[in-house]
Amino acid sequence: MLYKSKKRNNDSSQLLTLAIVSACLLITACSSDDADLDVDVMSLAIVRGLTGDPSTGRTLPSIDDPKPQLGKKLFFTKGLGGDDDSACVTCHHPSLGGGDNLSLSIGVGAEDPDLLGPGRLHDVAAVGGVFDGGPTVPRNAPTTFNIGMWDQVLFHDGRVESLSKIAGANGDDGVDGLGIRTPDSEFGVADPRAANDTLVAAQSRFPVTSPEQMHGFSLPTQDTNDKIRDALAVKLAGDIDWGNEFVIAYGDSAISYDRIAESIGEYERSQVFVNSPWKAYVEGNKTAISDSAKRGAKMFLSSIPMGGANCISCHAGNFLTDEQYHVLATPQIGRGKGDDNGTLSNDDFGRFRESQLDFDMYRFRTPSLLNVEVTGPWGHAGAYTSLENMVRHMLNPAEAIANYDFSQLDSTVQAADMLTNTQFALTQLEANRASNFSGVHRNVAFTEADVADLVEFLKALTDPCVKDRSCLAPWIPDTGETGPDGLQLNAKDSTGAFL
Repeated sequence: MLYKSKKRNNDSSQLLTLAIVSACLLITACSSDDADLDVDVMSLAIVRGLTGDPSTGRTLPSIDDPKPQLGKKLFFTKGLGGDDDSACVTCHHPSLGGGDNLSLSIGVGAEDPDLLGPGRLHDVAAVGGVFDGGPTVPRNAPTTFNIGMWDQVLFHDGRVESLSKIAGANGDDGVDGLGIRTPDSEFGVADPRAANDTLVAAQSRFPVTSPEQMHGFSLPTQDTNDKIRDALAVKLAGDIDWGNEFVIAYGDSAISYDRIAESIGEYERSQVFVNSPWKAYVEGNKTAISDSAKRGAKMFLSSIPMGGANCISCHAGNFLTDEQYHVLATPQIGRGKGDDNGTLSNDDFGRFRESQLDFDMYRFRTPSLLNVEVTGPWGHAGAYTSLENMVRHMLNPAEAIANYDFSQLDSTVQAADMLTNTQFALTQLEANRASNFSGVHRNVAFTEADVADLVEFLKALTDPCVKDRSCLAPWIPDTGETGPDGLQLNAKDSTGAFL
């Protein structure tokens, strides 16, 4: 069974009226009278080409299909961790917004491998104990929700990217079959190992190779990522129960990492959560969102000259991302990626690390805002733990950094160098503004009411299912089971309750 979106029919006369009214938006702002708020917002939505449904035209797997079912078991097994103490779900649990609700993740070597979210700490006595109990992974864990709707790039720096989709987005013709570039291939060169992968399957090849995330430090050093993956496939192949699971999904018991990557990818791609109040509103239900959310939507969708915040210029389309890279100077906390800015060597240069192009310095991928209410903390390093603070940063980064509240961070997060490292990103942002860099982020004048309205709009992008454990149940194995290898991660929170 495949999940296929169906666009609902709107009232045609209403759309015609809104289309006529929307013409004014091309040259000026609409009325500020609350009585006209629905017309203003819907007119802006039409001008921006929004339907509220990013799944239209896509064919995505159902969680009930055999490969996603196998992928779920693989996603939740610690058997894919080098030390049998971490799984994909360690950093991406459905009950935690498809992430881990931590600013920065702790993968291997946790004090309690099954405790996810706040309270998860690194064991300083663990193998590879160069860590101090603080977060071991240098970037925030992106959500897996709606991951199948990314067309061009995955990861904060886009190190897994569809060369064909990027070329097509740039207007190039004849670009089919260019392949997917990954960290296993040179920049701009397709990875032959990912030739038959979806973008999501290609991404699922890499957490298992990261020492901090899943591979661990106790195993002998491997020469290549492929050797790590092949060893994991051999490990699973030695278990008859895993073989039986592959028979169900593939028709035979052969286990390869290609199949592991594909089935994990299909599980992730089945996480389709798009039925938000905003979608219902755009489809014609005027009571689906509050007046505050409507004011926030108007500000979000309007350009700065029109009195808006111009959020839509980067958070474009129904998926609310342009899949491009921008300098936002969100706070650099944690261990960083080891980049030397001339003062400190624990910075993170973002997209520059991949492209080595100067204009990519401190640029990070625009996230989708679907379900953003539950996918925090926010920023490439998870420095903001409230959506309100993240909104304030987007309206004026320098002001937000100057007033940054360090108390919002867990005490174990390394933040002593935040101001020094982040100033380099702020300087880059100001330089880009001075040179009128294409798509550069601009400050927005705002009031406290504006912040509240924008937050309400962002909350209207939440599919209620992602806040309902019973609704998420199909994507979470029964906690009374142990999985094919006895290593199923049955996650619990700091109180001991199952997630």
